[in-house]
Amino acid sequence: MTTERLEFFDAAAVLFDLDGVLTPTAEVHMRAWATMFDRLFAERGVQPPYSDVDYFRHLDGRPRYDGVASLLASRGVEVPWGDPADPDDADTVCGIGNRKNTVFSALLEAEGIAAYPGSLAVLDRLGALGIPAAVVSSSKNAGPVLAAAHLADRFPVVVDGVVAASEGLPGKPQPDIFLAGAARLQVDPANAVVVEDAVSGVAAGRAGRFGLVVGVDRGVGSTALRDAGADVVVGDLADLLAGQEGASR
Repeated sequence: MTTERLEFFDAAAVLFDLDGVLTPTAEVHMRAWATMFDRLFAERGVQPPYSDVDYFRHLDGRPRYDGVASLLASRGVEVPWGDPADPDDADTVCGIGNRKNTVFSALLEAEGIAAYPGSLAVLDRLGALGIPAAVVSSSKNAGPVLAAAHLADRFPVVVDGVVAASEGLPGKPQPDIFLAGAARLQVDPANAVVVEDAVSGVAAGRAGRFGLVVGVDRGVGSTALRDAGADVVVGDLADLLAGQEGASR
């Protein structure tokens, strides 16, 4: 027995990850992580050196401190967990995570950010169809990024790392923050779409039993996204607009 798959533009709502899906902030995050871990590993003599493989394996899509802990564990490095209020020079998981955020914030302020054109086109189409959208992100920087990209007014619902921390919601690959987004939009997950570029986010959408999980391949690879549970993989959200010209709901 097969179940008919939900079509993207027939959905009751669409829940987007932010970094790497709507904005190229994933690239800024990658550079911030690389800058921070290159320095940290050099100071500690940690081998092998940090690489982009580490980003996709341990950091991409995860809450910041969980990612730090996972990557340090992969090198056999143990430091205390600490507290989110730790200063960015503290030798703790939280301090190291905060150090990365300092680098990220400096890059964002210096360079700014613009949404992917294809993502803007899809948001425009959803708006014309009256389909509500939410941002669901593990990042605690979602608010500043949305503001910098002039996207804040497009999303009535934002469930980010700040919300997750305040409400005790586990991060991706657990589905809780996506389910919280669907609940805030008052839609059944089976009638909603998740759009993600991270393996952990795709897995979260699949675990939440959303009607359609779209993977956006910004570098992790289409096979990895499909293996994690993506129903469809695209290279850019503009690919979703094929055949939509002139269509009406």
